[in-house]
Amino acid sequence: CCKDDQASGSKKPISLPISRVRLIMKSSPDVSSINQDALFLTTKATELFVQHLALSSFNNGSGKETNSLSYSDLANTAQETETFHFLTDILPKKILAQDYLNSLEQMQEEEGADY
Repeated sequence: CCKDDQASGSKKPISLPISRVRLIMKSSPDVSSINQDALFLTTKATELFVQHLALSSFNNGSGKETNSLSYSDLANTAQETETFHFLTDILPKKILAQDYLNSLEQMQEEEGADY
């Protein structure tokens, strides 16, 4: 119903490649077939989610001063905004390798002290 109306407008209805979204959806063992409307809506929802994440990160990060969006802006938003907490594994805050090694060493020493 709506796809043709939107497609004839001046703005593209979606920007993400539908074929890529289909490929990602089919990679799930629970998905056997994908309805075209479901594919379109999933693509559009993904696009809106990414846009929301980017805008939140831009507005809450250092992007306003530099007119840019950095990885650390995204990672901070994932860490600090409850809505995006599920992304903390995907967007971890960057740490220096030396800091990570020191942290790992400290954890191993604590485990050794427990025995």
